[in-house]
Amino acid sequence: MKKATHNGIFILLFLIIFGCRKENNKQDISGKMENVHTSDYGVTPKGDSIKKYTLTNKNGMKVEVINFGGIITSLTAPDRTGKYEDVVLGFTKPEGYFDGNPYYFGALIGRYGNRIANAKFSLEGKAYEIDKNDGPNSLHGGKEGFHTRFWNIEEIKDAKFPTLKLSYTSADGEEGYPGKLTTTVFYTLTDDNALEISYEAETDKPTVVNLTQHSYFNLSGNFTKTITDHELQINADQFLPVNETLIPTGEQKAVKGTPFDFTVSKSIGKDISAEDDQLKKGKGYDHNWILNGKGLRSIAKVYHQGTGRLMEVFTDEPGVQFYSGNFLDGKFDTKTGGKNEFRTGFCLETQHFPDSPNQPSFPSTELKPGQKYQSKTIYKFSVKN
Repeated sequence: MKKATHNGIFILLFLIIFGCRKENNKQDISGKMENVHTSDYGVTPKGDSIKKYTLTNKNGMKVEVINFGGIITSLTAPDRTGKYEDVVLGFTKPEGYFDGNPYYFGALIGRYGNRIANAKFSLEGKAYEIDKNDGPNSLHGGKEGFHTRFWNIEEIKDAKFPTLKLSYTSADGEEGYPGKLTTTVFYTLTDDNALEISYEAETDKPTVVNLTQHSYFNLSGNFTKTITDHELQINADQFLPVNETLIPTGEQKAVKGTPFDFTVSKSIGKDISAEDDQLKKGKGYDHNWILNGKGLRSIAKVYHQGTGRLMEVFTDEPGVQFYSGNFLDGKFDTKTGGKNEFRTGFCLETQHFPDSPNQPSFPSTELKPGQKYQSKTIYKFSVKN
């Protein structure tokens, strides 16, 4: 009886261990397959059912994206204790995004990121009038730009890291822009805590394109705190001064000796209140920096001493719009309580220059049939002790 009992126990233990291993293997495979999780998010006023896609890497970092506006609603990053917290501003309810998203929180921007003067431009001898939604100018593709559109999203199953493919086709004449524009954007979350964003676009008529991502960051993880204590470095020796409506004057001005010099890391708040005509016009920083170098390279670093969080930005674009949240006005609740007040978030929008279609001396944003628009930007998060 004892021998039979021992054999029975051995067989039982073998089955349990083998079964556990099989179950663990299933979970590992499942976990790998489920590093992109899909859930219901809400319904737009037009009746579109919106989904949320959550990317998770091996470290536990998460990025949440919705198929309305290609919006990043949440992005977590570790502090020096290893704690992951959300570091991008956003609304507490879906309706905030669906009701115009006046701050462009987390959105994909197109067809043209930034401003175009007097909401018009000429291309190959033909004049175009586009949506006027920012005083006399057009901003971020118009009132119903890409940030208000329904994007088709699919997971790239065989990708090395969690990856989403977002696609949207903009009809010829949408918001006044010529050509049917087919746009594809890839969001990839790597295991070194980097969010890679790759943009592609093709057109059937000559048009202009300038795509970007409009997430607001606050590396403290507390969205009621201002970002003026964040330390910023930008690899740029020049910036573009603007007029009263924030359109570049055409001058390419050296940053040296001005409050716009971030060639050496300094706090955002150090010079933001300086007596400077450009700061008055922007109510702070809301300008394009002309980036040093070409190709995919490191163009900016932001460090928050309180948490140890460090964000490094890489891009192949010629410019970056640094915006210090000067028009945040406390009208909406934050995800951590309180309100989204003045300067509680900042943006680093990698892009071509504002108003390029009207300024021949700027790098061209024209896209012709047969050409392919391609651009890449990376936001990488780490900890600095």
